[in-house]
Amino acid sequence: MTGTERGTGGTAYEAFQVVSLADRPELARPVLELLAVGWPEFMQHDPAAQRHQGRIATELARFQVLLLDRDKDELAAAGVSIPFAWDQAGNGLPSGWDAVVEQGIGDLDAGRRPTALSALSITVAPERRGQGLSRLVLGGLKDAAARAGLGTLVAPVRPTGKSAYPLTPMDRYVRWARSDGAPFDPWLRTHWRAGGELLGVCPASMEIAADVASWEAWTGLRFPESGPYVVPDALVPVEIDRERDLGRYVEPNVWLRHRCGANLPT
Repeated sequence: MTGTERGTGGTAYEAFQVVSLADRPELARPVLELLAVGWPEFMQHDPAAQRHQGRIATELARFQVLLLDRDKDELAAAGVSIPFAWDQAGNGLPSGWDAVVEQGIGDLDAGRRPTALSALSITVAPERRGQGLSRLVLGGLKDAAARAGLGTLVAPVRPTGKSAYPLTPMDRYVRWARSDGAPFDPWLRTHWRAGGELLGVCPASMEIAADVASWEAWTGLRFPESGPYVVPDALVPVEIDRERDLGRYVEPNVWLRHRCGANLPT
């Protein structure tokens, strides 16, 4: 997928090439390194991701989209996804990020034919942000779905601006809009401009639970007593239980759907 459209930072899209991890398996480690710097520390300890990331990178490599700088042959962004069997009814979606990963692996093991592709993350290298590259990766994921005969790309989306409003319920946040009618959240706005359709909120999309010391190490904060704490980059407060030595984070996401087989709008 190439083109001449320019991103918001003035980057010519023709300078980049979209390939799959199956095309470039030697880039598996750079992808993991990109994910490590692109996400908050606590997000890297999701049990479903830890259990299955190896299989996603190998057995499902053709669904992992890499954006390469043509001149430098350097990884600029990556999109991670998993195919799964879905009846295309909105109420038939898994409960969120963790559940769609588990279902996709379960479908793979059972030999069930997938009917949709779920994006799991789109990560842009820190020095490349603000150049509109996430749209190229999103387009690459849609193309990967279309090539596999899957007419739908869905995603349990993590709205990037929600961490600034951790006390606002997600079902209210997603209804915020700008004066032009576009979504208030910048990442939801990107999906909206690319034709994404809101299917609904998944209130318990991802759960990360660990002892209090781990949460203190991940966040650089101290949690002297039990209760909810606002943590940098978290979409909702983390619940700390000192008596049980447990910190629990249940992240809400937003299910979006894209029809595949068409180019992204300019």
